[in-house]
Amino acid sequence: MDAFEQLSSGVDTIWVVLTAAMILLMEGGFALLEAGFVRQKNAVSIIMKVFVDIAFGALIFYFLGFGLMYGKDAAGLIGTSGFFMSGDLSHISLSISHETYWLFQCAFVIAVISIVSGAVAERINFRAYILYTIAMTGFIYPIAGHWVWSAHGWLGKLGMIDFAGSAVIHALGGFSALAAAMMIGPRIGKFSPDGTANIVPPSNLPLASVGAFILWFGWFGFNSGSTLSATNMSIGHIAVTTMLAAAAGSATCILFTMMRYRKADPPMVINGALAGLVGITAGCAFVSDVAAIIIGATCGIAMVYATEMLEARRIDDPVGAFPVHGISGSIGTLAVGLFAQPDSIKKGTSGLFYGGGFELLGVQALGLVTVCVWGFIITWGCMKLINYLVPIRVSRDEELVGLDVGIHGVPAYSQEDGFIDLEQLKRR
Repeated sequence: MDAFEQLSSGVDTIWVVLTAAMILLMEGGFALLEAGFVRQKNAVSIIMKVFVDIAFGALIFYFLGFGLMYGKDAAGLIGTSGFFMSGDLSHISLSISHETYWLFQCAFVIAVISIVSGAVAERINFRAYILYTIAMTGFIYPIAGHWVWSAHGWLGKLGMIDFAGSAVIHALGGFSALAAAMMIGPRIGKFSPDGTANIVPPSNLPLASVGAFILWFGWFGFNSGSTLSATNMSIGHIAVTTMLAAAAGSATCILFTMMRYRKADPPMVINGALAGLVGITAGCAFVSDVAAIIIGATCGIAMVYATEMLEARRIDDPVGAFPVHGISGSIGTLAVGLFAQPDSIKKGTSGLFYGGGFELLGVQALGLVTVCVWGFIITWGCMKLINYLVPIRVSRDEELVGLDVGIHGVPAYSQEDGFIDLEQLKRR
C-alpha cells in the first residue's frame, strides 16, 4: 500500500468510526424519546432496556451475528465465517479494516433491537427482553442482512437496493415490533371493554423531543456514514436528502394533524420527523431532493393513519414503533423503485418514474415482503419459545406499580429531599 492509499484508508477509518459513534449516540435518543413517551413509573425500565441493547447486542453480534451476516456465503442464505471476528473474511474488500467495519455494523444492529423495545414498553419481562435481544442481534437481523447486504446474498444478487436500511433495519424492526406487541398484548387500561382506546399521556414531551433531535442528528451518521468513505462525493447529497425528508415528515404532520384533529399533535409531529428519516434511509443516495420531500411527506401522513389503525385493532404500541419504522421503512424501500435517478445505482438502472420500468420496483417489493415476513414470523416464534422459559409479560401487580419499582427496585424520580436513613428503615 503506497502513501496515498494509506492516507485515504486512514481518513476513511476516521470517518467510519466517527459516524459509528454518531449512530451509537442515537441510543441516547431512543432512551430519551421512549422515556418521555411512556409513563413516569416506567422510565428506568426504558433506560435499562437500552443498556441491554448496547451491552448484549454488541457482544452477541461480535460472537455470532457478524459472522452470520458478513461471513463467507453459503447458498446466498447465511454467512459461515467471521465468528469472534476470526476465520476467513478475505471476501470483504474495503479501504477500512474488518474491525472498523464491524464497529459500524454493530451500531446498526443495536438500532434494530431498540425499535422493538418501544413497542413492548411498560409490560415486558426484563429477563424475556434479554433473551429476545440475543435472538434479534444474533440471528434474526444478521440473516436478513446477509440476504440483502452481503456480497452474495440472494436478494442483493437480484438487485435489491437498501442503502442504509429502510428495509433491513427499519421495516424488519418495525414488523418484529408489531409481532411482539401483538404477542404480549396491550397495557392494562389502554383499551376500554367496548374497544375504544384510552389516552395514555406521555410523561415528558420535552424529554421526548430532545430524544428526537438526537436521533435526527445521529441519522446523518446513519445515512452518510454508509458510504464507508470520507471521499465519496455523494455524502453532501445524502445529508441534504436526509434533512429534507425529515423536515417534510415533520412539517406534513404539523399541517395534517391541525386539519384532522384541529390541533398540531406533538407526539405525531415528533414521530413525523422520524418517519421521514426512516423513509429516506433506503434511497438517500439515489433520489433527488424533490423526491426526498415527497417521500418524507408521504411517510408522515402514512404514520398518522397507521397509528390510528393499530388503535382500531386494539394493538398497543406506546411509542409508535410500527407506524414509524415498519410503515415508513416499507414506503422508503418501495420508493427506491419509483424515484431512483438514472445511473445513480449502476449504469442503466433507474426507478419507474424515470423510465426504468417495473424491474427494480418488483425486486424492491419482493425483498421488502421477504424481510418483513421473516421479522414478523421469527419474532412471533421467538416470543412463544421465550414464554416457555420465562413469562414474557410482567405480573399485573408489577405493571400497575410500574416496572421501575416492580422490576428494578428504584423510581426514576425520587420524591425524597435528603438521604435515606437505612437504620431507621430497618427499625420500622
